[in-house]
Amino acid sequence: MEHRDTAETGATTDQSRPIEDYALLSDRHGAALVSTEGSIDWLCRPRFDSPAVFGRLLDPDAGHWSIRPAAEFHTERSYVGDTFALRSVFTTDTGTVHLTDALALGPTRTAGSAETNTTDDDADRRLLLAAHAPIATLRVIECTAGAMELDFTFRPRPEYGLVTPILTAVPGGVLATGGPVRTVLTSPVDLAFGHEGATARLRLRAGDRLRFAAQTTGLADEPPATWTPEAIDASLTETVQGWQDWCDAHPPWDGPLPHLVLRSILVLEALRYQPTGAIVAAPTTSLPEAVGAGRNWDYRYAWVRDASFTVQALAAAGCHGEAVEFFEFMTHAAARYKPETPLQIMFGIGGEHDLSERELGHLSGWRASRPVRVGNAAWLQPQLDVYGELLDAAWHLRGHLRRLDDTARHFLADVADAAADQWEQPDQGIWESRGLPRHYTYSKLMCWVALDRAVKYAHLLDIEGAAPRWEAERDRVREAIETRGWNPDAGAFCAAFGGEDLDASVLSMAAVGFLPGDDPRLVSTVDAIAEWLRDPRGLVRRYESGTDGLEGAEGSFVMCTFWLAQALALTGRPDRARDAFAVAAACANDLGLLSEEVDTASGAMLGNFPQAFSHIGLINAALAIRDAERR
Repeated sequence: MEHRDTAETGATTDQSRPIEDYALLSDRHGAALVSTEGSIDWLCRPRFDSPAVFGRLLDPDAGHWSIRPAAEFHTERSYVGDTFALRSVFTTDTGTVHLTDALALGPTRTAGSAETNTTDDDADRRLLLAAHAPIATLRVIECTAGAMELDFTFRPRPEYGLVTPILTAVPGGVLATGGPVRTVLTSPVDLAFGHEGATARLRLRAGDRLRFAAQTTGLADEPPATWTPEAIDASLTETVQGWQDWCDAHPPWDGPLPHLVLRSILVLEALRYQPTGAIVAAPTTSLPEAVGAGRNWDYRYAWVRDASFTVQALAAAGCHGEAVEFFEFMTHAAARYKPETPLQIMFGIGGEHDLSERELGHLSGWRASRPVRVGNAAWLQPQLDVYGELLDAAWHLRGHLRRLDDTARHFLADVADAAADQWEQPDQGIWESRGLPRHYTYSKLMCWVALDRAVKYAHLLDIEGAAPRWEAERDRVREAIETRGWNPDAGAFCAAFGGEDLDASVLSMAAVGFLPGDDPRLVSTVDAIAEWLRDPRGLVRRYESGTDGLEGAEGSFVMCTFWLAQALALTGRPDRARDAFAVAAACANDLGLLSEEVDTASGAMLGNFPQAFSHIGLINAALAIRDAERR
């Protein structure tokens, strides 16, 4: 990628930058986004859902940390092996510099069997990444040829840009104090302090190596000491080795596009909050589903909706211990569930229930797409599909769960009872519509899944006496879907009972086993969605415009395109499945990262990034295609 010779204040910097221009860094506590110009424009500390310290992604004044050539330059970038250490190679007319960025993992340790709920030896082999992460960002610059000048700017702005911290010199670096966090920057060069933060013009010749580290602590904690160059090198080596060891501990993928599947598996681990095992849907907030349309949401939380899809993907990748940990997080976070009320659909990554939504009016938003939101009001919505997704996850993990304790057994039984009691109610659906509740077909389908898995699981739950009721209600749900969800004029199961509009979520019918792959109604539904919900690029929209209670139209949904590929494979058409899979996979950026949506006109990324749902879809579609071709 070419970059013109521009001063720091005039560079392509902020919310105008394409989403696909960013790379992900992770220490499994938080995540950073780094641009091709060497700028960290998004970093929340100390957790994924904490306020941003660097937030230029959403406003030019919300903070960044930039290391970029002063002259016109070209960038090539890649991850170091199977890791989240990013290497950016800057080339100018005068030289070449390598910039290596990572969030430090700290020492990696092995999980003991007492720490997990597995029945096999997975726990004894499973590596726990970032259990002792120092909450530090590492940046190492090395000139490999010629000479180069680089502009350095360190401009933290805690609390999403609200706080302009005071910068003071300390031995070996800079201390930034202001707001709820303090950050110590280790710097091997003298820095000037001003309105733009701590700045310097770096001059490197071949063989020169500069090492920087920024470590964040809470206001009540003692500021950490600056790092020695040897400590930064050792931490970077430790981080690279930790990611690679974790990757090597899992079986290699033998299906289509192994490099993208492997990167997707790594993304799920990168988005998995180390202390609890929760997986954030994405590490960002308010990257819009349509520019300027107000469709901006905070995705730094864990959705029950994702449970069964995530467990399938992790299990397919051989990550059984990780899948169990995610499932246990979900059941523990929801443990206060009351059967007479809907199950909460999402939780904070520490298990928090209150995710109240508010707007940050001081931020202009990516490409002026206001409002910027933190929190997510969808936590208050009734969504009946979560019952099926939770029990389906338990079913997929049945061979890896020890005998459940009384609390877990009764909780899962309560979930099945709730599906039996509530399936006839309308809800907001999987896509969290902000319009009127409907009798969504997908919600009914997942209630059927909940009851079906509960019947099959009854002996493991040791409550066989409830199975006859669950079985009877399961049969009633099936009849309702087949009679009220099927629209013979459309030749498809439609979005909602009695409706005529289509919804890509219905593609899940084959994956959950509601109908066999050769059922004519299922084949017809898949074909109808392929014909009417695909955009000119071949990507699938979630649903027809004007049905979600919001103004404007969103982009095409990457996950739904992978669902189409999976459904085509499960209905016996692997060649067409590969074509659809290729269309969706082509949406990844040069590092194999996927966003939530794609602009139907330009093909540019939209929505929060990188999106776990998209990477989960890629893994499960690849699995379905591989199995279909083997058959």
